[in-house]
Amino acid sequence: MSHITRKLVLLLGVSQLVCWGISYYLIGLFGKVMAADLGLSLAVAFGGFTAALLVMGLTSTAIGKAIDRWGGRPVMVAGSLLSAAGCLGLAASTEVVGYYASWLVLGLAMRATLYDAAFAALARLGGPQARKPISQITLLGGLASTTLWPVGQALADAFGWRGALVGYAVLALLTIPLHAAIPAERYERRVEPGSAPADAAAERPHPVPGAPLLFALIVAATGLLASGLSAHMIGILGGLGVAPVAAVWISTLRGIGQSSARLCEVLFGARLHPTSLALIAAALPVPGFLAGMASGQWVAAGIAFALLFGAGNGLATIVRGTLPLVLFDPRTYGSTVGRLVAPSFYVSALAPLAYAVVIERAGEGAALLLSAALELVAVGATAVLWLSFRRAGRRLGGASA
Repeated sequence: MSHITRKLVLLLGVSQLVCWGISYYLIGLFGKVMAADLGLSLAVAFGGFTAALLVMGLTSTAIGKAIDRWGGRPVMVAGSLLSAAGCLGLAASTEVVGYYASWLVLGLAMRATLYDAAFAALARLGGPQARKPISQITLLGGLASTTLWPVGQALADAFGWRGALVGYAVLALLTIPLHAAIPAERYERRVEPGSAPADAAAERPHPVPGAPLLFALIVAATGLLASGLSAHMIGILGGLGVAPVAAVWISTLRGIGQSSARLCEVLFGARLHPTSLALIAAALPVPGFLAGMASGQWVAAGIAFALLFGAGNGLATIVRGTLPLVLFDPRTYGSTVGRLVAPSFYVSALAPLAYAVVIERAGEGAALLLSAALELVAVGATAVLWLSFRRAGRRLGGASA
């Protein structure tokens, strides 16, 4: 029986909006001003965020196991406290050691509060019925930068960046009651008298040869692309000949594509099997990357690049949470997924540097070709999963592959 209510979904959606905004997107707003005030180079300042991503990878399995054992409430409440401590540490930092120590704390906090933790908490509560709630909480989470960047900038204008981060710490503490509302119960399927064996089979994960490796590959490839292009999308468009102002506004369309795709999935994707959704998410950006190479000649090509990449990336987040529901046992969702997504944090940490090297040595067009190649790797992995379900002729979670 599922213990997920509409109220809980709303509370977790709000918590994702706040937690993403005060942690993951913090560096994008305050990175340059923190570097200038602390006397750090941009590379060293942004290296703090890289260190946080590495911590997320190192602690991923342990945090997933903790959620499986004790539930999302204690883990995510602890994450709220760690978020507040990390923000306060940054606000108080005066040299590089304190600065990096604060980012290490924020890395642990992010792993305990962001999507992977929330997805595991929902899977523990709802089992295979967690698919729709997982999709729903990404709608608000996707608005984190849109909402919290203006809030952070207003706080910085009034109180300076240190005062703004104290404000972020307060927001982190306000997420404690949101996470404290997570029930301690665990999903148990209610077996009705006379129910058909097929009903029980429909809720069991479908064994697919090599599923752990394929899932890890999909998540790592999409994570690398999301991180690398988040850092370099504006620069790539500019290098291809797009005017600076146009490069900025075209890049913002990525968010529109992301939110629109997630909304469509929530409204119309109930009958779409997670493997089919994964295939769509992986395939959508490929033509966008190819179109992007013509951005300097046609603005429409740049718009297509931003929208298609955003749409694919938005759906990929949902896939990251829902695909394991049909591949692995929901009772060990946290530990299994925690172990398999760990490499994605490492490649995400290195992606901005890797893209910078490619752009410097081979140009922006080569970066887009590399992106298309990486996305095709994800397409191949998802195609294998999709074919496995199709051949089996199974119907899982009420949807056909």
